[in-house]
Amino acid sequence: MSIRLKTKLSLGLVFLFIVIVLFGVLGLFYINRLSDEGRLVLKNNHESLVYCNHMMQALEELRTDKNAIATFRENLQKQQVNITEVGEKEATDELSTNFNEMLADPSDSSNYTDIRKSIIKIEDLNEMAIVRKNAIAQKTADGAKDVLTILFTILTLVAFTFIFNLPGIISGPISSLAEGIRAIAAKNYKKRIYLRQGDEFGELAEAFNTMAQKLDEYESSNLAQVKFEKSRIETIINQMRDGIIGLDEKRNILFLNAVAERLLGLKEANIAGQYAPDVAVSNDLMRTLLQEEPEKKELKIYADNKESYFSKDVLDVTNNEKMIGQVIVLRNITLFHELNEAKTNFIATVSHELKTPISSIKMSARLLSDLRVGALNSEQQELIRSITDDSNRLLKITGELLNLSQVETGQIQLKLQPASPAEIVEQAIQAVSFQAQQKHIRIHTSFTENLPRIQADVEKTSWVLINFLTNAIKYSPEDSGIEVSACRKKDTVEFVVKDQGRGIDEKYLPRIFERYFKVPGTHDRNGTGLGLSISKEFIEAQGGHIWVHSRLGEGSRFGFTFSVF
Repeated sequence: MSIRLKTKLSLGLVFLFIVIVLFGVLGLFYINRLSDEGRLVLKNNHESLVYCNHMMQALEELRTDKNAIATFRENLQKQQVNITEVGEKEATDELSTNFNEMLADPSDSSNYTDIRKSIIKIEDLNEMAIVRKNAIAQKTADGAKDVLTILFTILTLVAFTFIFNLPGIISGPISSLAEGIRAIAAKNYKKRIYLRQGDEFGELAEAFNTMAQKLDEYESSNLAQVKFEKSRIETIINQMRDGIIGLDEKRNILFLNAVAERLLGLKEANIAGQYAPDVAVSNDLMRTLLQEEPEKKELKIYADNKESYFSKDVLDVTNNEKMIGQVIVLRNITLFHELNEAKTNFIATVSHELKTPISSIKMSARLLSDLRVGALNSEQQELIRSITDDSNRLLKITGELLNLSQVETGQIQLKLQPASPAEIVEQAIQAVSFQAQQKHIRIHTSFTENLPRIQADVEKTSWVLINFLTNAIKYSPEDSGIEVSACRKKDTVEFVVKDQGRGIDEKYLPRIFERYFKVPGTHDRNGTGLGLSISKEFIEAQGGHIWVHSRLGEGSRFGFTFSVF
């Protein structure tokens, strides 16, 4: 029956623990024993020798020192209570008798010799006791040395046994397992480990062999399929019209497809495995692609013998929520760009061509309504008003389309000059005053005193305010009011138009400045959905900031800010 590795280690550690405890207990036992014996020698026999020495000295000084008798008596009393050896009591009593006789006749010195003999006898008894006890202590020390030497020898043999056997028990199987793991890492799935052990290492070897067998089966069955799929994916990537660049987690280049090679002017075989920022040092397009931009921007690249347009997408490749690489995709949007440019040119051309006939229609309607030409009946006047309204609406739409064409082509023509915020507001209010009167809407103005001048295009800024006011009038109920304000906030001037309409749901506010967007439920059939988008472009082109705050049932506040000139 094989012993488990855990059991082996546990038994070894338990044995070592027992030996350590035994060694410690024996050591403490013998140390305490020697300490007790030595303490008895010091406490009893040594003290008696000290008392005898003091009495002998006092005896010699009886004739010269008055305190000698007191000293002798004091040490005699101490000796009388420190009797520990056989015969020591009789010698002490004899000394006491002789001392008393001397005290009866201090001038008689005949008994000095007897006193000395008694003291010497006490000293001899204690010295002999010290020698005897020292011999006992030495014997104890020798016994302790023998026992501890034997125990130390056993421990040394056991330690050497552990030193030579335990590392082999553990390191041998571990080395075999490490060798097998290295073989598996090198894709040698034929490797097997054979350990004739019934412990945990044996089980680990069996599990390793099972894993290697499964990997071998998986490799054999899927290798051809994986190679086929890889070849097919490479073919698909190379046939795409988009440029594709693959990077690993350390931004080393993994692959380029044919389009990316053509755009970068590099070959995959020459740069595969290189650090992408190092390649970007000598390649402008690669440097542009590696830059992290907050917004997607079109890239103009000369390709296919013409200026082409591409958009960049960076896709993170993850495995178990850990990024293991990136794929940069250059999407060819040249066709869409050309179509958009054609659309813009068409809109600009049509809008420009429509403006003249619409203006003529409007002028003709105005002439027909002039009484000097002739009186019109009520039905004719209604038709003239309808023609005038439609002409104004068409002129507004064509104007917005022309502005949109400027925005899309990036050719917004600005005439920046110092301007008074109050004059811009008054100009906008005058332009919509007639519309406001028709709905009986009052327009209130509010200005901060001593407003500074701003650097702005007066015409386009007034157009934005007019657009705000037109929308406010359109969505405000009759007999209500609109507030227009211009005030200074730190280093900016803020223009605000506030109405009392139904307001805008908060979920639509992020899209309110998008092109062609109309808030659902407004039933606005006359608008194009371009006014606010163009307003945003006009304000931002001048370095300003446009915004909106609104909640259902609380009206809306549209505004923009300019830096102080």
